[in-house]
Amino acid sequence: MLALSAMASIADSVSHKLACHPQTPSRSIRGIDVVVDGAANGILTVTFALQGDLSALRIPESRPSRWADKLWQHACFEVFVMAGEGPGYREFNFSPSGEWAVYAFRGYRVGMGLVVEQGPDISVQRSGKRLDLEAQIPPELLPQGRSPRLGLSAVVEAADGGLSYWALRHPPGRPDFHHMDAFALQLELPECVT
Repeated sequence: MLALSAMASIADSVSHKLACHPQTPSRSIRGIDVVVDGAANGILTVTFALQGDLSALRIPESRPSRWADKLWQHACFEVFVMAGEGPGYREFNFSPSGEWAVYAFRGYRVGMGLVVEQGPDISVQRSGKRLDLEAQIPPELLPQGRSPRLGLSAVVEAADGGLSYWALRHPPGRPDFHHMDAFALQLELPECVT
């Protein structure tokens, strides 16, 4: 049975701290906080705030917003959303470049697919030693269900090419954001207003 680290109403807008995987330490990052918020129209807003020495990281330059594959190979913030007990879930990848990807799975790493022409809205701000990325996920991209379980994670590339893996909860062993233990936040979404 999945043990959840938090259970909250989406209206609570609580900040969650991501933990660095012990096998992939980073000296350049002080921390990554994530705020999850919702609106009456069903949009899920997730804001990542990375604090640290940005000059020691490979942060991609801004590009036009578009779909791009394999964003996790460099730097991206990720949201995994599972309706209820699953086993299906969606994976959302957001790059500081403005690029994004959305994938649908039938089960643990099974059945990756989902082609969407219009992706989430992403805004990125850099200031001093902080990088903020806000992603707004429209309800039609989310799996159906009012009590989603979320996995919040990030992959950050250092200037030397090394990757650090951050998550709300890491399963035992190597970094694996798809593992059931990583879906550590359960939320109650508000009713959509039509």
